[in-house]
Amino acid sequence: AQGQPHHVSYCHCGQCRRHSGAPVAAFATYASDAVTFEQGALTWYRSSTIARRGFCAQCGTAMVWQGDDHRDWFDIGVGSFDDANDFTLQDHLWLDSALRWFQIDDHLPRYARERLKSKLPVSKLPTSKLPNS
Repeated sequence: AQGQPHHVSYCHCGQCRRHSGAPVAAFATYASDAVTFEQGALTWYRSSTIARRGFCAQCGTAMVWQGDDHRDWFDIGVGSFDDANDFTLQDHLWLDSALRWFQIDDHLPRYARERLKSKLPVSKLPTSKLPNS
């Protein structure tokens, strides 16, 4: 990927947890024209009715999430970059799906679902509505 990502987020949804094999996934969003895959084309898997996921055709590494409504963007797993330390995470998405035992210990904005579709960050809601509270 070339340049700076448009956004970098933690995602707590069930699909991203299964995709990454971790309790939370981190993705960097890039314009699709800023991304090239050096080892060849991706193999695509339709993971839901709204999105597909891309995997390295040679080794099977989970690489990309791409929404059907956002074909101009790739959400690339931060762990697939040579140096994931170069990224600064900006927020948490899909906290209404977060694992109850997963503790978040930062002050980043928190959204119940998608950033663009959430009216208020979860962190602005009363504490009783926060996961893990």
